[in-house]
Amino acid sequence: MSTIPSKQEMYQALCDRIGAEKQQMLERAVVAIAGLGGLGSNIAYMLARAGVGRLILVDFDKVDITNLNRQQYKANQIELFKTDALSENLKEIAPYINLTAHATKLDESSTKELLKDADIICEAFDNAEAKAMLAETVLTQMKDKYLVAASGMAGLGSANSITTRRLSEKFILCGDGISDVNDGIGLVSSRVTLCAAHQAHAVIRLILGMKEV
Repeated sequence: MSTIPSKQEMYQALCDRIGAEKQQMLERAVVAIAGLGGLGSNIAYMLARAGVGRLILVDFDKVDITNLNRQQYKANQIELFKTDALSENLKEIAPYINLTAHATKLDESSTKELLKDADIICEAFDNAEAKAMLAETVLTQMKDKYLVAASGMAGLGSANSITTRRLSEKFILCGDGISDVNDGIGLVSSRVTLCAAHQAHAVIRLILGMKEV
């Protein structure tokens, strides 16, 4: 029977990859992920595997069968709140991670309170109005936070068109900036995950103090 490694064993394995100093920076970081769909659930997996110490997960939705082609959920988790299902899955791969989950819909009045502890906020919504609300709130009322957002990851376009750009000191945007599911273009796991990887990698580089994202 396999046993779960101790917290120290898992931490040391991560330190062996990038060094203790960098891993300590990741361990101390707090990252919020707003939206736990194709972008957010994959971002969460990558950050958990990297050893980010605390994740704040926010989504009001439940797992649906249509999510399974691109989101980090299982068939037996259909109808569970995404916050509960993702927390369960993340604990399987990173059992000592600190998770705070909010099964609620963010709005202007709740965003500041629910995300106040985060160093970096990942925008991972699939709704244009929600994206705009979060960006406006973070960039104008939470100016000490970094915002890592996404725009354009639908369809079967080239992987090379997904990029990471710094729009301002605290605002990072990932995606192709063009493809939109509202234009009738489907969401494909590989391309959505590419964009999520750009966001997760930008987060990791910000935590480690790297100037270029």
